[in-house]
Amino acid sequence: MAFKPNIFALTLTALFVTGCSNNSMVNSDVVTTHAGAHSKSINTFSSDESSFIAGTTTPFASEAVYFVVTDRFVDGDKTNNYENQGGEHPTWQLPLEGPDGKKAYVGYMGGDLKGIVKNAEYIANMGFTAVWMTPVHDNPDYAFNGDEQITYGGAFKDGGKTGYHGYWASNFYKPDEHLVSDDLSVKEYTSQMRKLGLKSVFDIVANHGSPSFTMDEDLPGYGELYDKDGRLVADHQNLNPEQLDPENNPLHSFFHDYPDLVKLSNLDDENPAVRDYLINSYLYWISQGADAFRIDTIRHVPHAFWREASDRIRSERPDFFMFGESFDYSASNIAQHTLDKNGAISVLDFPMQKAMLSVFENPLDSDFSEMEEVLHLTHGPYKNVYDLTTFYDNHDMARMNATDEGFINAHNWLFTVRGIPVVYMGSEIGFMRGTAEHAGNRNYFGQKRIEAAKAHPIKQALTTIANVRKQTPALQRGLQVNVSLSGHQASFYRVLNTDEVQQTALVLLNKGNRPSVFNVKKFMQEGDWHEQISGERKRVEKGESLSTTVEPNGVQVWVLDEMITQPELLKAASFQMSRQ
Repeated sequence: MAFKPNIFALTLTALFVTGCSNNSMVNSDVVTTHAGAHSKSINTFSSDESSFIAGTTTPFASEAVYFVVTDRFVDGDKTNNYENQGGEHPTWQLPLEGPDGKKAYVGYMGGDLKGIVKNAEYIANMGFTAVWMTPVHDNPDYAFNGDEQITYGGAFKDGGKTGYHGYWASNFYKPDEHLVSDDLSVKEYTSQMRKLGLKSVFDIVANHGSPSFTMDEDLPGYGELYDKDGRLVADHQNLNPEQLDPENNPLHSFFHDYPDLVKLSNLDDENPAVRDYLINSYLYWISQGADAFRIDTIRHVPHAFWREASDRIRSERPDFFMFGESFDYSASNIAQHTLDKNGAISVLDFPMQKAMLSVFENPLDSDFSEMEEVLHLTHGPYKNVYDLTTFYDNHDMARMNATDEGFINAHNWLFTVRGIPVVYMGSEIGFMRGTAEHAGNRNYFGQKRIEAAKAHPIKQALTTIANVRKQTPALQRGLQVNVSLSGHQASFYRVLNTDEVQQTALVLLNKGNRPSVFNVKKFMQEGDWHEQISGERKRVEKGESLSTTVEPNGVQVWVLDEMITQPELLKAASFQMSRQ
């Protein structure tokens, strides 16, 4: 990627070149940052302050996200289960039998929006500030009778499955009847969640609808799309894509005449009517309270579509945050979505996810240095690496196969490094660890497990570090300056100098099974440092180290609530901001 000058960094550099003191005045009225997928111009300090330092100005970067497959979370309303739905093609539970009595399920299990609301306090108390839920769109009311039959542990087959997950929309404007209740609409859900301190991340789709061909008989809903008024606007009519005739049959015009993913309808993003149908549906869900979007299969739709969608959404909501799923471990490939010309949409950080599995599934045999390259703190391909959503597993891949200590170390990393942390439901107890999608990854979590989770060591440690991040702006938006990532130890600063906040956090991680001594002198600023978990305080004089011992599988976060004056730290921040 070509060098991009950063006026913040140039200002910092000028301070050193001219020998200005900390009290020098920055005279620029407005500077522009590339520090967010949609960061705005911001005012720099106009009085006796130090220069601006931050990783991002994106508001959503302050959030931490708990991800739920809604149907598999908690059944909060038995009246919307529709256990007899589907007739000869039933939709309730549908277990896949595995070895040793193991089961996975491809039918509905009863989870709904009420189940999330009832456990909003549980989620918020862990330190999360947003809930990403699978799509709320209406899906067909039958198990799919086409394709090959899905089996335990199988993949890329849809036969016998249902749309419990929400990704098989037959109407992008209508909520699924299994999710809402008579006294809880989608809009009422988002309103109640907001009152409980939780934003709502909606999952949206653009490349596909429901499975649409190879059915033994053409079941209602499959291959069909309805508009906001309930009118049929597209129908695949159980035809193979090559058999579609959009020139003579208007109901075929919403689809490409070639397949994409399994037997899903391949929506024609080049058709203006399709673009309007989809983008207007996104705007509709924003009107129902969506605070952000996660975009499914973003790479299966051209950048031009997402640029149009982004422009239309942000013309109404300039700060609206979106992040896409591009299932690709190449940073250069997934970074293309984050560029302005492609819609400035952030992405899930798959390269870091791969590295996290390598490090935390085997923490005693791995080295923290494996994480350094995927951080991309300088010369990275992304528009802003601090706006990436970071995670270690989700519903589309095998859950992390780690010990309790591995999960604890993963969370200590996830909630202190750059990026916006996302945790999949159940990971707070290591639920179904190591299982793939059709081997238990998406099994029902349930209220009983939530009650039991409150005493689980993974959950307790997660709650501690997530709430530290929640209360520490530097961990949310601060520039990351590494000290050392080696062996079982990691140490780095998160630095935030803005009009509102002057704060530095020193993060110390120990993924080993023995106590680890840290003596941090590099970039150390004199002052009164406060450790956020233990409450311990240390006075560090000029030229001294901060010395401490971190327990096995432990983390310490030392915070200095002062303006940064340490010359080497300012110089390092200058270097990184000019090379993000």
